[in-house]
Amino acid sequence: MTGQSTTWLPRTTARRAANSSAMDRAARAGFAARGVLYLLIGVIALRVAFHPGDGEQADRSGALAEIAEKPFGSVLLWALGIATAGMALWRLSEAVFGASGPDGHKTHKRLFSACRAVFYGFVAYSVMAFAAGAGGGGSSDRQSKDITARALEMPGGRWLVGAAAIGVVVAGGWILVRAVRRKFHKHLKTGEMSRRVRQAVDVLGVFGGVARGVLFGAVGVFALVAAVRFDPDEAKGVDDTLRAFTQTSAGPWLLVVIAVGLVAFAGFSFASARYRRT
Repeated sequence: MTGQSTTWLPRTTARRAANSSAMDRAARAGFAARGVLYLLIGVIALRVAFHPGDGEQADRSGALAEIAEKPFGSVLLWALGIATAGMALWRLSEAVFGASGPDGHKTHKRLFSACRAVFYGFVAYSVMAFAAGAGGGGSSDRQSKDITARALEMPGGRWLVGAAAIGVVVAGGWILVRAVRRKFHKHLKTGEMSRRVRQAVDVLGVFGGVARGVLFGAVGVFALVAAVRFDPDEAKGVDDTLRAFTQTSAGPWLLVVIAVGLVAFAGFSFASARYRRT
């Protein structure tokens, strides 16, 4: 009996940590950090729409460079990286112990949480690498081309890149549909919101989610083109994808709409930092 209790002790301790107020604060800090990044990317994208030759990067590296230029920029970058690591840790706890809600323990929910934990872990690493002076891996455009080139050189690389691209397109569509259907309601403490706050969060969640879904989907489409043409230069990161919106018949105005949508998603992230169920 004692041996069994000893065996279960680490797991019980880990579960308590996952449900602790510290983990709750880590998750909320992570949502706030996500909001900061999307806010800056959206603002930079707006500037790119009207001044495309200024050389700014409308992606994570551009957002981090923007922060670095501010007073106490290094401190802010480290705080952002730690907060994002908190988000990754919270998502990992969901993958291990299940998320909040009646269906949070389902296998596919845990798998989604695990994927998000890996994603936010990578973001946290890139932010802290940037803060440490390592550059955070460079622009998303260069990273996309380099990763695609290496993948295409592997046996069956074209199929691998194509499958990954389709996955990103599907993820973009999934984000968009969930936003339109307001699936985010079940994750928020709507009972604590006033009517006006609830309406504002709805607008931010739908508009921001649609813009984010379109951006993800477009990144996936460019990756798919790279696979079909066997040309890594066809792959685009966030910055090049956003700039591609200006090459449509709508001119810079489509990019303006997407950029404002990303700012809206930042607002939704800040609201999630306050009202999210963890």
